[in-house]
Amino acid sequence: MIITEIFLIAMTLIFTIPYLIWRIGKTEYYAPLVVVQIITGILLGPGVLGTVFPNYYGFVFTPSVIQLLNGIAWWAVMLFVWIAGIELDLRKAWQHRRESIVTAGLALGTPLVFGSIAATGLLMFDGWIGQNAMSWQFIMGVGMACAVTALPILILFMEKLEILRLPIGQRILRYASLDDVVIWGILALILMDWERVGRQVGFLLGYTVIGYIFRKLMVRLPERDRWYVGLIWLAGCGFGADYSGLHFMVGAFLAGAIMDGDWFDQKQMDFLRFHVLLVMMPVFFLSTGLRTNWALGGATVSMAAGVLLAASISGKLLGTHIAGRILNWEPGEGSLIGWLLQTKALIMIIFVNVLLDNGIITSETFTALLLMAIASTMMTIPIVSPKLARMDSIIFRSK
Repeated sequence: MIITEIFLIAMTLIFTIPYLIWRIGKTEYYAPLVVVQIITGILLGPGVLGTVFPNYYGFVFTPSVIQLLNGIAWWAVMLFVWIAGIELDLRKAWQHRRESIVTAGLALGTPLVFGSIAATGLLMFDGWIGQNAMSWQFIMGVGMACAVTALPILILFMEKLEILRLPIGQRILRYASLDDVVIWGILALILMDWERVGRQVGFLLGYTVIGYIFRKLMVRLPERDRWYVGLIWLAGCGFGADYSGLHFMVGAFLAGAIMDGDWFDQKQMDFLRFHVLLVMMPVFFLSTGLRTNWALGGATVSMAAGVLLAASISGKLLGTHIAGRILNWEPGEGSLIGWLLQTKALIMIIFVNVLLDNGIITSETFTALLLMAIASTMMTIPIVSPKLARMDSIIFRSK
């Protein structure tokens, strides 16, 4: 068979299998379609399909097909991160800065510490730290992966729970938005290449100067032209960041973060996010699944995932509990917010893909972190739903 036919077989699998699992299995309550797509990506990877049906796996996922899929996946995830950057709104966080900084700082910092302790434990064994990593980069990278909140998935979950536009939903968006900025800043720090530091500083200086000109240009353009110019800006920032050694995902986030959400019609932005998730991101999930590795053994990788999950959940809940004590929240409020901020999925998966690309972690560590992200995300709605039913007074309080 020619490569186009094999490529289309792969695309058929990518879209068919997760849809059937989601629709026939009625998984929406605990595993929305996006989570099922991530799990399916793992199942179609070398650790499952490649082990059970090695000949079929080798026939469909040839190096040429994987290369084609990776190209689509790179652009898809760049678009997704760019949209997340555009929708980042720090003005409301500034209006409630004490509450937002205390909560966001503790909700990020505590699981970061717990995850870093878990990462230090992994360093005692072979097979977890990447070939290009120094110990501090590995510890900081794994620790931050345990602390990440996936803002786009959090929005989807809060829409499902019907709290996104309520005061509690807006509060949680403020906390997650602040954490998003720190996450990408820490990633840029981890990726700093002292042999190319001049190039990286040059990129950041150029980004600042050209970004100022870009903003002046965008406010003068009609909205239709802003979409085109914004995509050109995205590709340019991605190239500049990757060429300097900061990775194209950092560039994609910076490209969106400098843009204002009110430059665009919100409905059109929502449609774009929805269609990127629908049409392109499943390819990224499959591409991610193809990178999983069980060479250390399924039990070992699963055990590591369990340790990281415990560090992530306990750190997040302890952080929001401490924030609640400082800010005089009602009993149970810290737990509710902590579980919602525990949502990981997409952003964390993007984060650890970058770590893997740069040799900070191995594919075994990547697999353990991926399992941790899936588990923590699937736990969110079943745990949060009954809590919301008992907390009407908290839901409508603005701070």
